[in-house]
Amino acid sequence: MLRLVYILVTYLLLPVVLAMLLWRSIGNPSYRAHLGERLGLGPFVDGPHGSLWLHAVSVGEVQAAAPLVVALRERHPDLPVVLTTVTPTGRARAEALLGDSVNVRYAPYDLAGAVARFFDRARPRMAIILETEIWPNLYRECGVRRVPLVLASARISTRSLNKYRRLVPLFRETLSHGIVIAAQSEADAGRFRSLGAPAERTHVVGNIKFDFRLPAQTVDSGRAFRERHAALRPVWIAASTHAGEEEIVLDAHKRVLEHCPEALLFLVPRHPERFDAVAALVQRAGFAYTRRSRGGKLEDRHAVFLVDTLGELPNFYAASDVAFVAGSLMPVGGHNLLEPAALGLPVLVGPHTFNSEEIATMFAEAGASRVVEDAEGLAAAVVDLFGDAAARRRMGGTGTALIERNRGTVERLLTLVEPLLEDRPGGPGG
Repeated sequence: MLRLVYILVTYLLLPVVLAMLLWRSIGNPSYRAHLGERLGLGPFVDGPHGSLWLHAVSVGEVQAAAPLVVALRERHPDLPVVLTTVTPTGRARAEALLGDSVNVRYAPYDLAGAVARFFDRARPRMAIILETEIWPNLYRECGVRRVPLVLASARISTRSLNKYRRLVPLFRETLSHGIVIAAQSEADAGRFRSLGAPAERTHVVGNIKFDFRLPAQTVDSGRAFRERHAALRPVWIAASTHAGEEEIVLDAHKRVLEHCPEALLFLVPRHPERFDAVAALVQRAGFAYTRRSRGGKLEDRHAVFLVDTLGELPNFYAASDVAFVAGSLMPVGGHNLLEPAALGLPVLVGPHTFNSEEIATMFAEAGASRVVEDAEGLAAAVVDLFGDAAARRRMGGTGTALIERNRGTVERLLTLVEPLLEDRPGGPGG
């Protein structure tokens, strides 16, 4: 009965979801592109043995998935890889990172028909879902079609536990028999067991995000940009900002300029549909600025460089001295601290980091990051770090060391995934 109610509700909500998607597409036409994929349509996978399917919801998860995709492609070159994501920024990042080596498409909405159509076309021999995306129809379809389901680098926060517990009856059979949990921590593993996941199929492997490595060409490109355009200027970046944060960042930059008149801010909004609105904010604040998308030359008089393009955030991290990782001054939950840390940058964050609470705590306790509360605190931290090269090196080096110590999740995941592939028809042992 509960499943029938869920199916009915999902179909009733479909017009609302599509209307919201079309509304967002007014500012960002990429939301309209490939709409059929969200309904389970799309190309059929070639090959006699189906595909390996990985799902990464957005940019951070896509970047985390990249080393796992590379490892699977090396070990199973005969199996096409289908990588699904939810957001246009996630799709753009996947295409930039992995090119034509994988089939990138949007994940289907969790409608019974859309999920079935997706399975018919993608023909997955295995489903690997990064972190924790709970989709009852998708999980159930894995069970019905006997497709092994792996939750990789899985996590459940304490605040989400009750929500997931309400959904468990919709896919209890899959949870009990057809799922492998590869949890980030023992605490996460315990929460999954409390939902009914069998202990023998619940493992602790760590956080896959630590295994991500930036391509050398990305680093070289960013540093070349800095050398050409701002070689002698102190530079900080505000990365993946959300509504309400740009005002704080711009206020902070005014304070920074009082102490460091030549300072340059790379401002990188999270969502493309907000690029024009953020440009208007910068203009109203009175800054001389230019936009990446307009191809304007970055001049010495420009105090702000608005990065209003997709897929270039790593390049501009590599061109910076100090990184502020946004989504953390507002209760969004924060974004990926590891990417700037991997480049040896000192990291600043706001107080709201619940999306990656364990990593944020680890960095703060080790001294690899500083928590700022407002524009005044953000400006003070930036100015302090601009004036203290030793502190920048110390924080950056600590962050890099933390990443190195926590690598290895991909290899641990592969030890769980490989036996499942070998047991399937057409696998190495089949």
